[in-house]
Amino acid sequence: MSTMERLMRIRGYAPLTPCWVELASADPARASQFYAELFGWESAGDRFKLGGRAVAGLTRSGPDRPEGWLTHLSAPDLEEALEQVALSGGHLLSHPAEAHGGRRAIIADPSGAVLGLWEPREFGGSQARDEPGTMSWPELITDDANTAARFYGSAFGWLLRHEFGTGEWLNQAHDAIAGLSAGYRGGWWRAAFQVEDIQSAADYCERLGGAVLSEPVETGLSAFAELRDPFGARFTVVAPVHHPVELTVSLGALPAWE
Repeated sequence: MSTMERLMRIRGYAPLTPCWVELASADPARASQFYAELFGWESAGDRFKLGGRAVAGLTRSGPDRPEGWLTHLSAPDLEEALEQVALSGGHLLSHPAEAHGGRRAIIADPSGAVLGLWEPREFGGSQARDEPGTMSWPELITDDANTAARFYGSAFGWLLRHEFGTGEWLNQAHDAIAGLSAGYRGGWWRAAFQVEDIQSAADYCERLGGAVLSEPVETGLSAFAELRDPFGARFTVVAPVHHPVELTVSLGALPAWE
């Protein structure tokens, strides 16, 4: 990938796909220092930046915004999206409100898993993807995949595809947009970030005062580990796994030329 390609800004996202992730912390200043060290982010007020591009949000936690990472879906028509969420059995946790560059509401699915809905105006979401230090696939952890499939299919038009005991969510264009894993005691959405080396990221998190909740493990073409920052927020780091490819060519007997 060329330098110019790496510095390109993403301007927008397909409707009802993950577009942004924001951290709510009781101590934003110290949280900012931790993630700046871990991911190489720059602090820019209510946002983290990477190479001058916004890649995640930062706010202070409070009664209407518990601590932790919150994944957002792009919602060009926020009221229409909220109506469909309600009709599908979801819950409105915070009414639409003006935010920096758009409008936001927070919802929960029937199991209690929380998501933000983002109606973009001047700001469409993360301005960089598919490189270290940027948002990766979020993942729904749930103890009731059947109820989740009904809700997200009805509310957002998502399809659930099962593969090798896990699942992944597809949007209406059949593009994979998120993951699903079995959990217990309800459901929650886990934010994820891409890194270059999964073990190095896990070790560095511990040196910075965080914790490794699940050791790095490979799953197909990627490896992941679940981490916790020093203030209790959980998140996942993901890195691509490059397997060597061996090609074997077998040549049969060539026909004789007469």
